[in-house]
Amino acid sequence: MSRVPPTVEAHVERPGPAEFRDPFVRKEMAKAAVWLGMALLIVGVVVLSQPLLLIIGGAIFAVFLDGGIRLLGRFLPIARGWRLLLVLLLGFGFLGWVIWFAGTTIGAQFETLREVVTAQFNRLMDFAGGLGILPQGRPTNIGTELLGSVGRLTSAVGSAIGAVTSGIAMIVIGIFLAAEPRIYDRGIAWMLPLKARAGFYRIAAHVGFTLRRLLFGRLVGMLFEGIFTWIMLSIGGVPMAALLGLVTGVLAFIPNIGAITSGVLMVAVGFSAGPHQGVYAIFVYFFVQNIDGYLVVPYIARRTVDLPPALVLAMQLLMGALFGILGVLFADPILATLKVALVDLSNRHADSEGEGGPAVVGSAGATVAAAAPVPSAAPASAASARRPRGRSSSRAPRT
Repeated sequence: MSRVPPTVEAHVERPGPAEFRDPFVRKEMAKAAVWLGMALLIVGVVVLSQPLLLIIGGAIFAVFLDGGIRLLGRFLPIARGWRLLLVLLLGFGFLGWVIWFAGTTIGAQFETLREVVTAQFNRLMDFAGGLGILPQGRPTNIGTELLGSVGRLTSAVGSAIGAVTSGIAMIVIGIFLAAEPRIYDRGIAWMLPLKARAGFYRIAAHVGFTLRRLLFGRLVGMLFEGIFTWIMLSIGGVPMAALLGLVTGVLAFIPNIGAITSGVLMVAVGFSAGPHQGVYAIFVYFFVQNIDGYLVVPYIARRTVDLPPALVLAMQLLMGALFGILGVLFADPILATLKVALVDLSNRHADSEGEGGPAVVGSAGATVAAAAPVPSAAPASAASARRPRGRSSSRAPRT
């Protein structure tokens, strides 16, 4: 009699979800951890947008301080801490003088400027309403309508207490970062794999060099626009020339948007004094902006990141809608950082694939040909690769 095969297969024990030694389970757990981490990162950026932007602002302020420290290091062979102290004294001393000058000389003009701008705006609204462009009657809350798309971060820094607290936090973070940059570079690199640390140091050096050039060019542009606007408006007899020059210089830190805002204020004040002063204010605005855009900034920052104006404006609008005024202020440095990092990674990938590619920016900002693969660069920001690990008190090269 033939043997009938069993109708039920024999039970075989297989690894379950709690058995992490199984390759399939470990692979799926790794995928799930990656997606969960990405979701938590997105939520963290949205929820913690304010402190993250304050940290970014502190890092940008540290770049300012580091540029001054490196500049003094060319003339004063003293320790980095003393050079940082000199930069802080000179910088805050200059800001104190500007505030004192503005408060004692042109402080009374702020109220007059507000009244003039309000009156000119109301006239423009009436004129547009007469042409049928806008409905009759001025809006009751024009500020809310104009700034309605600004993110919730604006409410945190809109008040005087929030603005002062945010400014102090950024200054303190910037001072700590500028005092010991190697500690923070090595700390971030320690969290990366060993094979990726050389690339991190290289990108950090490129980003630091680019931001120093970018911010230095922005500072020179601010001084030029403020002083030149003051002189030109004073020659033409436009009222509140000193105040308009100060406002123009401060707003020049925000590319595109700052220039448009200062131009609107300048033209409004000019037409409040008469048609001739108004036309002259328009001439001064275009004259100053063209000289600054085509002569000053290209010569100062010609070796920095080449950012198209439309891309910068789009980034400002996006950052302003998401994070408010701080997003607009930091949009340009953030975009420059992203571009430097992406270009560096793209060039390294092309070199590793043997595709050649465009020129590679060197550590000193010079452009070299990328005919052959570039070897891994040594740590550029810290002397950790050259310093023996046994002693932390060994002397490092002055930066």
